[in-house]
Amino acid sequence: MRVRRATFRPMLKIRLQRIGRINQPAYRLVVIEHARSPKAGNFVEQVGTYNPKTKERTLKEDRIRYWLGTGAQASGTVHNMLISAGVITGKKVNVLPKKTVEKKEEEKPEAKEAAHTEEKAEEPVAAPEAAPTEPSVEETPEAAEPEAVEAEAAAA
Repeated sequence: MRVRRATFRPMLKIRLQRIGRINQPAYRLVVIEHARSPKAGNFVEQVGTYNPKTKERTLKEDRIRYWLGTGAQASGTVHNMLISAGVITGKKVNVLPKKTVEKKEEEKPEAKEAAHTEEKAEEPVAAPEAAPTEPSVEETPEAAEPEAVEAEAAAA
């Protein structure tokens, strides 16, 4: 069975491809099939470059918009770079590993909550002990009368 080229559309990605010597990184922004390795060199189109040491980047904005419009997905790092450059709008995505982020977020709130719950648990315990068991002077005479009635009934 033969597959037509017009109907078969591979999923494309815009990602970084490292070019550069040891300790001198430089990257190409390339459009490539998502299943292929960026090191393979078989990319569809080069749409920009990025030098992390000098922070210099050149982007072909019209071609990037074209490929995004045809269904290409930008990798996380490229997506954040395009937002910073103003090529696309939206929120940046977290490209850090999930385990690192979850540990930091989970440890801090739990420690804070545990400290707050211990403090709050101690405060209510201390408050009832300090409360007087005798009726206060501020009670209204109406509240004192039922007690007096009860005392007279018990005496009789």
